[in-house]
Amino acid sequence: MRLREGTAADAKACAALFTAAVHGLAGQHYDSAQRHAWAPLTPDITFWQQRLAGLQVLLAEDASGLLGFIGYAQDGHIDMLFCAPRVARRGVASALYREAETRLRQRGVERLCTEASLLAQPFFLRQGFTSDAREEVERAGVRLPGYRMSKMLD
Repeated sequence: MRLREGTAADAKACAALFTAAVHGLAGQHYDSAQRHAWAPLTPDITFWQQRLAGLQVLLAEDASGLLGFIGYAQDGHIDMLFCAPRVARRGVASALYREAETRLRQRGVERLCTEASLLAQPFFLRQGFTSDAREEVERAGVRLPGYRMSKMLD
């Protein structure tokens, strides 16, 4: 597995991986209506290009293709972290997160924050985050429960 910087050309692959991850991994936490509101089966690539353009994006790849990606802001906000279902719980998310945290530490960021899904919350807890508040976001008129989380860096 290798990590590399994302580019605008990666938007389609990231959108496809995101959709596969939500529909393939989040079924224990979110019902079908919630998953479809969160990740429409036909992603809007223009939306994804715009969303990723405002973030630092790191991709994890191997010979088979895209394994996962993380998108974060330079202020320490982790906007998204997703892995392909076939590599779930195999260290891809951890490798992406560690690299992003290292880069943010080097920039002098003191606090990380994220809005974690019910699926992602245990991962972020293992990385040293705390759950600051339970929250619900709305996507396409459907409510999605999750957590606002943060981590202070030394």
